[in-house]
Amino acid sequence: MKEDRATQLRRIARTYVEEGLGKGNFDIIPYADHISLRAPLNPGGSESPIVGRSLLRDTWWKPLPELVDGTELLDIYVSTKLDAVAVEFYCRIKAPSCTLRIIDRFKVDASGRITDQENFFDPRPVTDPN
Repeated sequence: MKEDRATQLRRIARTYVEEGLGKGNFDIIPYADHISLRAPLNPGGSESPIVGRSLLRDTWWKPLPELVDGTELLDIYVSTKLDAVAVEFYCRIKAPSCTLRIIDRFKVDASGRITDQENFFDPRPVTDPN
């Protein structure tokens, strides 16, 4: 039985948090080749997206498996147009030891690939832990 679009979007968000980020498995995240990521911790901040799957892997993802000490999914929100999903979760960081409360928003194409991602969180616990 084929899953409906809302179920697909929820699955993508859950997989990102629990299997991708939570377990350090970049390859399980269904990123499109032309993914665009905006995040406060990007070089240049949220105003300077990282574009392209391989660049995303090399610049943003590379240090994450060593820094992330697990995630806890809080909730998932599906857009009324069924073209995007947002996921709210805790992300435990090893060093500096802290927990970030994050909301990530994903735009997802018809084939189930993430084309745009934006992270929303306060980066101060990581950038200025005092």
